[in-house]
Amino acid sequence: MASNTNDVEAAMRLQFLGKTGNSGSGDCPALYRTDRGTYVVQGKIVTDPDALADVRDLADDETVVEVPADVLALAAERP
Repeated sequence: MASNTNDVEAAMRLQFLGKTGNSGSGDCPALYRTDRGTYVVQGKIVTDPDALADVRDLADDETVVEVPADVLALAAERP
């Protein structure tokens, strides 16, 4: 990965790649490419305790979000 989250955070710029076909105007989920060579995913925060129990190695400054597969496919469509 291009950036270490433990480093001082520099300003990040996002490029909107798209959102799921089922989203209304202004709704998520969506996918963005960063100027750091990474991606940012916008989605609903997972709060289900059973699902969170299945997540591995979640750091204190991380969260997990749920997005449909078509949002992730946007990354493959745009190099």
